[in-house]
Amino acid sequence: MLFRPGDACATFLIVLDGSVRVQLLSDAGREIVLYRVGAGSTCILTTSCLIGNEGYSAEGITETAVSAVAFPKEAFDRLITRSTAFRDFVFHSFGARLTDLMKLVSEVAFGRIDCRLAEALVNHAPQGGPVALTHQVLAVELGTAREVISRHLKDFQRRVGRGHLEVLNVVGLRDLAASSSGTGCSVT
Repeated sequence: MLFRPGDACATFLIVLDGSVRVQLLSDAGREIVLYRVGAGSTCILTTSCLIGNEGYSAEGITETAVSAVAFPKEAFDRLITRSTAFRDFVFHSFGARLTDLMKLVSEVAFGRIDCRLAEALVNHAPQGGPVALTHQVLAVELGTAREVISRHLKDFQRRVGRGHLEVLNVVGLRDLAASSSGTGCSVT
């Protein structure tokens, strides 16, 4: 656990290697993965907290071993004002991540879950084959309930056994995922 809601933000990190999952937890215990911070990336939430002098509003959890460069807030503030290259890097990263976050909000609010699930399955098994994720993990990734994922997987008729998914028709799932930008899977 790198940070929790309410924690003070005192350090700006640039991840060199590894993965950090940033997620939001509701009072009812539901989770949604907001984004992941990987090699060469920064955390939009950390940047926002440092700039706004506020605490974290979500949690950050390492998914793998992580190597990172850490800048104390004072160094971050100094670099932001004095280094054009650093400032450009920070704000480019911030803008790109904010765009991704807005896409996630749009997908969760307006996208059909079957299309989002199809895309997630293709992303986890781009060449087909086993998907080593539980229904609960997929639900957290997509911001929905485990029961919804189970129901849609039954509809896909791809469920092989409890805790084991195998993508048998990558092209079909890609077509379904791609239709989310057309009329087939978008909600109007």
